[in-house]
Amino acid sequence: MKLNKWIGAAAFAVSCLVAPLSQAADEPLKVGFVYVGPIGDHGWSYEHDQGRIEMEKYFEGKVETTFVENVPEGADAERVITQLAKSGHDLIFTTSFGFMNPTIKVAKRFPKVHFEHATGYKRGKNVSTYVLRTYEGRYVSGVAAGMSTKTNTIGYIASFPIPEVIRDINSVYLGAKSVNPDVKIKIVWVNTWYDPGKEADAANALMDQGVDIILQHTDSPAPLIAAEKRGLMGIGQASDMSHFAPKAHMFSVRDVWAPHYIRTIQEVMDGTWKSEDYWGGFAEDILQIVSVNPALPEDVKTAIAETEAKIKSGEFHPFTGPLKDNQGNLVIPEGKTLDDEELAGVMWYVEGIDATIPK
Repeated sequence: MKLNKWIGAAAFAVSCLVAPLSQAADEPLKVGFVYVGPIGDHGWSYEHDQGRIEMEKYFEGKVETTFVENVPEGADAERVITQLAKSGHDLIFTTSFGFMNPTIKVAKRFPKVHFEHATGYKRGKNVSTYVLRTYEGRYVSGVAAGMSTKTNTIGYIASFPIPEVIRDINSVYLGAKSVNPDVKIKIVWVNTWYDPGKEADAANALMDQGVDIILQHTDSPAPLIAAEKRGLMGIGQASDMSHFAPKAHMFSVRDVWAPHYIRTIQEVMDGTWKSEDYWGGFAEDILQIVSVNPALPEDVKTAIAETEAKIKSGEFHPFTGPLKDNQGNLVIPEGKTLDDEELAGVMWYVEGIDATIPK
């Protein structure tokens, strides 16, 4: 069953038939996906759905999937997750940070169902988390932006003030600063994951302030399109956005979810699934630099490739000390690299970012 538009939690509940959790051995594994945005956002939700499609092809009829898109973070999410659990799904992927508490709450009521929550930090006996090392792609983005800016001012369109977003802003700035000591970063918070109008307005506001390279933690191509109209440049988010703004597009950092979905579903089928915190990035090829603009200067293209390679091999990690926050506190001592648990709790800006994290 593929629900290709949001029709409201109540309508969804009526449309699904309650089925027992146990299934015959010859029946397909039922897998549900909950998306915060539309599958046509050309970003985060789009790539999760591409992963779902690839996973279905891989298992050739052994898996039956359901997806619900445009699910608000909060009470509606809890209702949708509950209905998926009640309607016989063996495994449910909830794909946004704001689905964390609803996932944990529902999982306690359905202990035989497996749950996987993207980008969160809470686990349970039947709840795992899975996170992309997006900060790796952000560091490469910062290097490219720092080398390419003519105004020494880059801009970041931020969604919500959560660790994932704060961590990535820091990584962009650290990458830019590593190649351009004079670079500054301006940040606009839009408090949404997907709203093309707001995203375009934020991009234009940043460009009005002298920003000439646009980066984003939102999911539509609107910021890139805005940059193209003004003859400036930007970097694509989550999926390959090159076709939306071929001149403005420097490259995209693509999320490739199929390998994780295939691995997880195989573990459920084999009875080897266990609750864990999974992090994947360049090394696992679930984060990829794609469609580098051939018009970029050769030194920029070389820096992109070399920086990606150093991170992928483990030679370099963006969050290795010594590192201070923008209040002058030593947050990472010399020689120390933040582990995954520490990365999941980053709620400070690095030294040099002239901004305050919103409450």
